[in-house]
Amino acid sequence: MAGNSQRRGAIRKSSKKPTAGSGGRVRRGLEGKGPTPKAFERPNHKAYKSAQAAARAEARGPRRKTATGDAEWIAGRNAVVEALRAGVPINGLYVAEGAERDGRLREAFRLAQDAGISLLEVSRGELDRMTSGAVHQGLAARIPAYEYAHADDLIDAARATGARPLIVVLDQITDPRNLGAIVRSAAAFGAHGVVIPERRAAGMTAAAWKTSAGAAARIPVAQTVNLTRQLKAYQDAGCMVVGLAGDGDLSLPDLVADHDLVRDALVVVVGAEGDGLSRLVAETCDHLVSIPIAAGVESLNAGVAASVCLYAIDEARGRR
Repeated sequence: MAGNSQRRGAIRKSSKKPTAGSGGRVRRGLEGKGPTPKAFERPNHKAYKSAQAAARAEARGPRRKTATGDAEWIAGRNAVVEALRAGVPINGLYVAEGAERDGRLREAFRLAQDAGISLLEVSRGELDRMTSGAVHQGLAARIPAYEYAHADDLIDAARATGARPLIVVLDQITDPRNLGAIVRSAAAFGAHGVVIPERRAAGMTAAAWKTSAGAAARIPVAQTVNLTRQLKAYQDAGCMVVGLAGDGDLSLPDLVADHDLVRDALVVVVGAEGDGLSRLVAETCDHLVSIPIAAGVESLNAGVAASVCLYAIDEARGRR
């Protein structure tokens, strides 16, 4: 019935209470909040995050990074025994249940005990799984991922001791045994570090460790994303960069005879056997150095060439 406010639903009821005293809230909203904080003071700003990251890096000290990827496995009795003899860093020795105890297994146990390496017994199926189906003969060793140095830190560390920096840089070296041999020579002849590319190059695998005969524990190995850029950074830091090449503009005897060249900070770049240095790397070098060899021999193995050059530089510097 029209005008009957008593009927059910005639008046809409609301659960909301009337707003009271909103003027004060409006005034507070219009009040100023002071000057706008600088970008690096605002937690959600990119500049703030960059400043915090820089502070953490400074507190950390020298820049280091760990190689990506999982730990590596050495499988097989002979391979494990050789790795233990060579001082390859091993953080666990795994033997399959029921494995035959021969002389090699007993020697592995003895060497592991002397080095304080833990020995674990697992099922043969579990050992198959851990080594991805490798022929392990009931014995495998687990080595941690190698911790690479930062390439810039090698120069700083050498100069901090008052030494004349000597850095070895490898270009296109893909054989880990060549890498291990060069690391061994670098440690023997007074180099302060070895630099390798991050991609398309051999890394510090078990094979490289074994060939280095433990030298990899005494000299840092660094990785770099861009080899040419790293060489230019060394040049900016006052280093002379020389690359080994068969058609070099300077012979090794001439290099070591120039006392100014040898006395200063020096970077020696070694290329792959056959291909040699890549074009950009060769163009970046201050000098290309050749090693005189007999006419009937085309070239030297990369590891041998590095050893000959480093020995000559070491002798010229008069360290011995």
